[in-house]
Order: sequence, then structure tokens, then C-alpha cells
Amino acid sequence: MLQRSLVETGTARNDIEGNRSEAGGIADIINFSLAFLRRQYLVIIVAAVLAIAFSSVYLQITPPTYTAHVQILLMNPRAQFVQQQSVLADPLFDLTQIETQLQLLKSRAIAVAVINELKLEDDPDFNGSRASLASLWSRIRAWALLRLKDEQSAGLYAPNEPAESVISAFQDKLSASRIGVSNVIEVSFNSSSAARAAEIANAIAKAYIADQLNAKFDANRSATSWLQERLHDLGEQALTADRAVNAYKSENNIVSSGGKSIDEEQVTDLNSRLVAARAQTSDASAKLNRYEAILRTNSASSASIGTLDAGGSDALTSPIINNLRQQYLELSRRESEWSARFGHNHLAVVNLRTRMQELRTSILEEVKRLAETSRSEFEVAKHRQQDIENQLAEAVSQSRSTSSAELTIRDLQSRAKELHSLYETFLQRYMGSVQQESFPISEARVIYPAAPPQSKSKPKTSLILALGLLGGLALGVGLGLLRDLMDRVFRTSAQIEDLLDLPCLSIVPVLRIPNSSKPASSHQADDDLRQRIVSKASATHHAAVNMPLSRFSEAIRSIKLAIDLSSSKNANRVIGITSALPNEGKTTIAASLAQLIGHGGKKVVIVDCDLRNPSLSASLAPNAATGIIEVINGKQPLEETVWQDPKTNLVFLPAFRREPLLHTTEILGAETMHRLFERLRAAYDYIIVDLPPLAPLVDVRATSPFIDCFVLVVEWGRSKPDVVRHALHSAPNIYECMIGAVLNKTDIKAMIRYDTHKSDYYSENHYAHYGFSDSA
Repeated sequence: MLQRSLVETGTARNDIEGNRSEAGGIADIINFSLAFLRRQYLVIIVAAVLAIAFSSVYLQITPPTYTAHVQILLMNPRAQFVQQQSVLADPLFDLTQIETQLQLLKSRAIAVAVINELKLEDDPDFNGSRASLASLWSRIRAWALLRLKDEQSAGLYAPNEPAESVISAFQDKLSASRIGVSNVIEVSFNSSSAARAAEIANAIAKAYIADQLNAKFDANRSATSWLQERLHDLGEQALTADRAVNAYKSENNIVSSGGKSIDEEQVTDLNSRLVAARAQTSDASAKLNRYEAILRTNSASSASIGTLDAGGSDALTSPIINNLRQQYLELSRRESEWSARFGHNHLAVVNLRTRMQELRTSILEEVKRLAETSRSEFEVAKHRQQDIENQLAEAVSQSRSTSSAELTIRDLQSRAKELHSLYETFLQRYMGSVQQESFPISEARVIYPAAPPQSKSKPKTSLILALGLLGGLALGVGLGLLRDLMDRVFRTSAQIEDLLDLPCLSIVPVLRIPNSSKPASSHQADDDLRQRIVSKASATHHAAVNMPLSRFSEAIRSIKLAIDLSSSKNANRVIGITSALPNEGKTTIAASLAQLIGHGGKKVVIVDCDLRNPSLSASLAPNAATGIIEVINGKQPLEETVWQDPKTNLVFLPAFRREPLLHTTEILGAETMHRLFERLRAAYDYIIVDLPPLAPLVDVRATSPFIDCFVLVVEWGRSKPDVVRHALHSAPNIYECMIGAVLNKTDIKAMIRYDTHKSDYYSENHYAHYGFSDSA
């Protein structure tokens, strides 16, 4: 019923929401952000202030730290006069080598050297006497290392070596890193004193360079001693080898010219001539083979220019053949043209063919002549090759007798030459090593010494405060989001429409009525009881009439208008007012709606059907002795049970409970109850029924047969969607007859922070323009 009755209204609302979603995007995000800030700005501000306060406290209790920097250049270029004199190879500073130098700078040896030189064991920054939070972790770690390592007390370390805690504190304050992809290393040291930081940083660089020089000097000295011994041995070996060569030559009568023997030179010359003769014979043979191939594939009757071209280029170099070939091609062209013009068997064409045949025969004859010439050249070359081969064989046979001696002399000469070359090399190295010892130079140098820093490196005041502020804002935003996520209650009309699939009939503001009404006198109370006049003690239930130009009254009118305009098969005359849980304001809404309808001139009766907790009766008719139960049981007539409100012509049928009722569901669903409401429907224009809540009781489900429509009251900021949805799901017959929901006890000023799209709707200026006021 509800869905069918609200098709048109729902369609219009969906169109409006669709248009708004199309125009969303960044605007929706901005609106959500502004609304979030309006709701949670206090949380964000408090979190930011606390974070800044903690940051300020940290800055006050943390001692300042100054960082001094010194830059060291690796791969220092040598002086020109010593570049080629170093015995040791120059290091190639690749990524691995640079990382090695970084570890050397941070090594224990450098730390011990600097600590001993500057006597840092007495410095409060290293011996732990300076109390600070920054040194707490260093002292704890040093204590653990001392517990794990007792080598110093056992005599494994030198007596003058500093304590482990001092070395650990020193290494914690030291850092070394490569600058970009260069060969420059930057060494940094932290200290509570700017001058002390610069002094220690420079001392570290000095100790590192001194260590490099000492290591290189020791290596050069060791290499020089070894080279000296090796040179003496090589000199004796070279002299012995020379003597052996001369003695062997004398014994075997070996005579040489230009370093080679006579027989060897003759064999070499004959080998060269043989290679040339073989090449000439090969060329003559190839030339003869090409001519013979042309003659085999061509005959006087079938030779053609095409086969001659395929045979090779030697025949084409002959001027005679080229001339005959040109004539042949010219006749071939003319024969082709004349055959096409005069016919294939024309006499002139036949004569051309005969002439062409004669030219082919002449070409072959010339080829035969060239072939005979090539054959003669081939025979001559072949004979020359044989002669040279015979001479080479004789020379080889003659040199075999001296081959053994030649091999031996060559071996002796080669060994003597190698020893002389090795001796010269070692001699050069030895001289360079001797010069290098007198001029030591390091591959590293300081290019930018450390100077006392002008400002502290940490803690940075601006950075700490900025981080504190940002962290506080982030924490505040996080807490605000958490509060929004935990705020699982109804805040806007859109939540009602989306979560309950019900239209929001009205947004009723919270009533703030000053408690200034005077209690009625006993005489007046007795008169009201005799005349059964509705009590005026509760100003809340009469606010709609007492404050006609208030926002509350306008919200109640919105509910009445929604009931009248609701499209249904029958007129909505019996209206049930219920809620999901108690104390959500359903009784106040029911009483105010009835007061407003009665004040408008309609005949209206309000019935208290909350039989287990008749709070409306306790407010409007606190002295009633009979009620609806007596009427349906026939113990009391209806006319003598109802109460009247002279101001609004409101009729009230209370519920009087003498003892706890156990079967209220059977009472509300009885036939006598149906007949009672039929009587009321015939006598009154509107029947407002104050019903019990849905969640704790099932009484409301029994009233659906005699109630035309239901209105659900939802309390702003208290009713939870899950609870309300479960209550409606458990009463489907009530949900089908429900025309909408009312958002009650709404904080209008706070609504601006939740419903940004309708913020103008909640402005007081629009209502003040028409004389509305929330005061009584």
C-alpha cells in the first residue's frame, strides 16, 4: 500500500536526487568535507592543540644536536712524476670499492684512533654522564654489549683501548655516505657542541688519510724488499743463458745472417717462389677449363651469343670476338624487325639468318684459337712449378742435417731474451718503488674541512611543530571519522528515506519550553475531574496550540497535511502513531497532532492504546478512574469515559490500568475493540491512536485491522537504523500501511552540520520572515 501510494512522490524525489547526483562529484566531496568539519571541528582542534603541546614538550626536553660535515675525495690524481713509479696497482673506485671505504671510515680502528687522540672518554657525550633521552638507547645498548663481550677484561684487547660503551656511542654519532654518483664521501658527526662536532669530524678525516698512507707505505716497503731479491736472481739467470747460447754456437759451427741460418733463408725463398708458381699454374688451368667448357657446350650449328656470355669473361676481352658479337647482335635486331615486317620466310630475312650463322662460326673459331694458347701457357706454368718443387726438396734435404741444432739454439736464445726482458721490467719497478718510498701520496684528500655548524641539526623546531600539527590534524580527522562511523543514528531525512524506504513526513524540532507554569489549585483540579477536562499540566502536549507560530507547530501541520494528501483507497481517518523504541516522542506527536486538528475545527478523538504504559493518560487525564478497557468490556459507556479539551474541542479516551495486563494483544485484537473504533469512526472526523512501540511489544500488530494508516516516529540522534529496520521487518502488516516517518526531537542548528544540501531549509531567517517564533 505504501509503495503504491507514493509512486508519484517517489518518482519526483528520485528525479531530484538523480539531477543532484549528476551535478555531484567534486561538489559533493566539498559539501561532505564542510559538513564533516562543522561536526567534528572541536575534535580536530583539540587533537591538533594536544599534538602541538606534545611537540613543544619534546623540544624542551630534548637537547640540541649539531652536525659537522667533512668531504673526502677518493681517487686523488697523482703527481705527474710519480704516476708510473708505483709498484702497487692504482685502485679502481667502483661501487663496491667506495662501499668498502665507507665501512673503513666507520670502522672500529678509526673510532679508537680518534677517541685516543682527542681523549673522548672524558667527554660527557660519550661516557653517558649527560642525562638525555637521546642517549638512553645508546647506554642500554652499550650495557648489553658489555654483558655479552668481556674480552677486554679477559685481556683480549689492548690496555689503552677505550671502553666498549664509548666506542659504541662514537659510532652511533658517526655517519658516512657517498654524494650522488661521484667519488666524494661526506662524513658527518653529531655532538651537543658545534665546535666539538667540527673537531671530531676533521679528526676522523685525518685519521682515515693517515691510515691510508701507513698502509700504502708498508705495502711499498714490502714490495721493494721482494723486488731487490728477485732482481739479483734474474740477473744471474740472464747471464747464464747468454753464455749457454754462445757456447752452443761455437760447438756446432752455426753461422747466421740477420739472425737466421743460410739454409733457412734458402728454404724460405724457394717456398715463396713455389707459392707463386702454383698460383700461376692454377690460373692457367682455370682459364683453359673455361675455354674447353665453351667449346663443349657450343657447336658451329648451335652456338649462340647467350651461351658464350655464360662461359666466362675471358673470351669477351678479345677485340675480335667483341667485334663479331656486335655484328651478330645488330643482325639479330634487324632479323627480328624484318621478320615482323616482311614475314619469317622472306628472302632478306633468310639472308640475315645465314649471315648470323656465319658470325657464330667465326666466334667459335676464335674461341678455339684462344683455347690452344691457354693450353700452351698451362704446360709452361706446370713445368716451372715442377722445377721449383725439385729445388725445394733438395734444399730441405740439405737443411735436415742442421735442424736439431737450430731448434736447440732457438730455445736457448728465446730463454735468454725472456730473462733479459723480465729483468728490465723488474728493474723499472724497483726504481719506481724506491722513489715512491721517498714520496708517499694517498688516494684520498679532504676537499672541504668541517666547520662549526651555525644551527642545530636536530631536533628541528619548525619540522617538529609542523609534524605535530599535521599529526594532530590527522589524528583529529581520524577520530572525527571514527565518531561519524560510530554515530549509527538517524540524523537527516535522507537517511530515513534511504534506509527505511519511507518518506519523511516532517522534521519536528526539539521542544524547549521553560518550566514557568504554575500548578493548578485543588479547587480547579476538582472541577476538571468532575467535568472530565483534559489537564493542562503538561505544556509539551499543548505546545502545538500554545505556540501556533512556532517551528514545532508547523512541523505538526506538515504531518497532518501528509496524512490528508496520502493517496489510498480509503480516507485516512484512523491514524496510528508508533515508534520502534520507547521515549522517542510518539506520545507527544500524537497529542500535538490531535490538538492541532481539533484546534482547526475538526472533530477529533485521541485514544491511548498503549495499555501497558499509558503515559498519555497520565499526562492528559491523570485522575481518570475508567478508560478504554472498561468501555470495550461494557462496564462503562463511552460518553462517561472520554475527557474534553474546551480550547480545542479535543476528545480523549484514556487507558486506566488497575493492575498489570497480561493479554493486551488479545484485548486490542478483540471484536469489541473493532466495534468501538467503528463507533468512533462514525462520530469523529479523525481518530488519533497512541500505540505502544514496535520493538519491545507485539501489540501494534493486532491493531492493523481497524487502523487506516500508521506514522512512525524516529528520534533524531538516538534511534538506530538497524533497530528500526528490524522492528519494521518483524511487523510487515504495519509497514505496508505506514505512510511515512517523522524525525522527532531534531536539533535544527545541528542539522546544518549533517544535511549540507538542505542547509538553507534549516535557516531561522525564512521562518522569522513569516512571524514564526519558538517561544510560547
